[in-house]
Parts: sequence; C-alpha cells; structure tokens
Amino acid sequence: MILSTTPQIEGHTIREYRGIVTGETIIGANMFKDLFAGIRDIVGGRAGAYEKVLSEAKETSMQEMIQRAQALGANAIVGIDIDYETVGANGSMLMVATSGTAVVI
Repeated sequence: MILSTTPQIEGHTIREYRGIVTGETIIGANMFKDLFAGIRDIVGGRAGAYEKVLSEAKETSMQEMIQRAQALGANAIVGIDIDYETVGANGSMLMVATSGTAVVI
C-alpha cells in the first residue's frame, strides 16, 4: 500500500478512485494519568513515553485506514490527513483520526 499526503503520487497515474477511508483511535484519560505518573525520561522538554503512546495511536489509526482501503480493492491512499483532538467530558480522551482517498494506481 502506497501512502501519501499529496493528492497524487509522482510517476503513477490514478486509474480509479475507490472512496474516502478513515481510521480512528481513542486513548483514555487513565492511560495519560498512568503515563505521566511514570514519566522519567523528559529531556529537553520532550516526554519520550508520551510521544511513544501518541505514535502508537497514530499507527493504529493508519492501519485501520489501510485495512478499509484494502477492502475497497485500493493499492494506495492519497491526500492523507492526520488529526489529533480531545474528546469526552472535560477533554478526558485523545482521538487520533486519519483520512484519505483510496485509489488504484
């Protein structure tokens, strides 16, 4: 599966558009509380453990989007957008949402 944030893939012609595909992952507040309680690797203002959890959430969301594109018979996704948003009561959860257009190249 070829993934791109651009609307086209250089050197390839889009032969078919299969539709919009999405992926979503929500991380609960308890995970953040546990994470912050155990953070000891803050260096230069960065929290490596926190970044790792966010990266894993993004990867999970991307994999869900890829599976949906494959189910449509696509072999690439173009125009990918990744959004991070707080949801739930008092912003108690973090959602990572990915979207793009499933295509056949």
